[in-house]
Amino acid sequence: MFGTESSLSMFLNTLTPKFYVALTGTSSLISGLILIFEWWYFRKYGTSFIEQVSVSHLRPLLGGVDTSAPSNTSTSSGDPGDSRQSVSECKVWRNPLNLFRGAEYNRYTWVTGREPLTYYDMNLSAQDHQTFFTCDSDHLRPADAIMQKAWRERNPQARITAAHEALDLEDCATAFILLAEEEATTIVEAEKLFKQALKIGEIGYRRSQTLQHHGSQYEAQHRRDTNVLVYIKRRLAMCSRKLGRTREAVKMMRDLMKEFPLLSMFNIHENLLESLLELQNYADVQAVLAKYDDISLPKSATICYTAALLKARAVSDKFSPEAASRRGLSTAEMNAVEAIHRAVEFNPHVPKYLLEMKSLILPPEHILKRGDSEAIAYTFFHLQHWKRVEGALNLLHCTWEGTFRMIPYPLEKGHLFYPYPVCTETADRELLPTVFHEVSVYPKKELPFFILFTAGLCSFTAMLALLTHQFPELMGVFAKAFLSTLFAPLNFIMEKVESILPSSLWHQLTRI
Repeated sequence: MFGTESSLSMFLNTLTPKFYVALTGTSSLISGLILIFEWWYFRKYGTSFIEQVSVSHLRPLLGGVDTSAPSNTSTSSGDPGDSRQSVSECKVWRNPLNLFRGAEYNRYTWVTGREPLTYYDMNLSAQDHQTFFTCDSDHLRPADAIMQKAWRERNPQARITAAHEALDLEDCATAFILLAEEEATTIVEAEKLFKQALKIGEIGYRRSQTLQHHGSQYEAQHRRDTNVLVYIKRRLAMCSRKLGRTREAVKMMRDLMKEFPLLSMFNIHENLLESLLELQNYADVQAVLAKYDDISLPKSATICYTAALLKARAVSDKFSPEAASRRGLSTAEMNAVEAIHRAVEFNPHVPKYLLEMKSLILPPEHILKRGDSEAIAYTFFHLQHWKRVEGALNLLHCTWEGTFRMIPYPLEKGHLFYPYPVCTETADRELLPTVFHEVSVYPKKELPFFILFTAGLCSFTAMLALLTHQFPELMGVFAKAFLSTLFAPLNFIMEKVESILPSSLWHQLTRI
């Protein structure tokens, strides 16, 4: 026993101050590298790497169960519609107000040198184009066969070249669509190309309409021609809106919704709402909301925040937070505040953009409902309408944060809507250019434990290295005292064991 203590004491005495400096310095360097990597991983993916590895790989080995997966189902009421709702809320939707690539997105790139669209977003658009503008019988027509390959082409210039090749063979509506979207550098040029596409699209639609009942092949072709015609008319209406012919745009949208009432996938009513707000035709806006702000229909930021804007408009010009705190809220003010709370619960990212607390970027071609991408798309087009209503932004500024007191645990339980989906951050990081845009996260995440732990460890070991370098003898005494204290319980146990066991047996055990 005394031999073990003497050897330990001899070992501690042989350690020089340089050893302690090297030890603490190396520990500080390693923990600092871990801290830098953990912080980078958290900023990029929104989670701790060590925590993710431990949950994904170590917990199953230890027999644990991941409790994060069923959290949404445990909060639902058991209705099968709940699961369908949660799935639909995590679905990526096409932005109904998406910009033109050639006339708007590419011009932004030429001016700033930044790419406003991500590869994931453009890949989703390519899939949409193949769904809307192609069918199984395209190989029977040379121009359509070329366009079928063009929609799958990744290189923009190759797509444009293929569209020109298709037009050299025959008039092709989808070729004009591609050129209007990607080659036209102004909205005026895009409108001219869409008008040419409209003439060809209407002929093709009427022809396929008469043949649609002759077989599944003709039915698929008619469905494709319908999608092409609706797309062209909608984009022409958007061209009119961008060129200042708003009343003409409203008429085109209304006619399109009457002619094709079942094609809700394009969400043309959201284009209509924005145009009516530009005309300040609030009565018609309310009429559209009465039809589409229904409990059975999917919600959007445009629906919820436009409803809040209309109710805020009735009271915002005379609203004063000081007067409201003295006399209480009137019925109209209460309705406006409740509408704002409803909108904020649906998409909590919008107020910071409307109040210009966060900078805007160009909206993506696809959005995730209740996510940051939807908030950007909504604010990009509707901020001017909020500014036009006197006092509306002031009312929003005074009341929007009160929403979070009603839903303290938004991922577990909602108030007016289903719990906030946990998938939004991941999808928004794919849809938005994170190189120059910081994705808005809700609810705000606390720093993971392992980042705080490694930060503390790095700071502590760096301080020890500095003190050891400045005061080597004193720190050596402290280190020896610390190690002696650390091994004191072990020495005590060894002494007790030695006093109980016979000396001969203890001698044999120590030799082993």
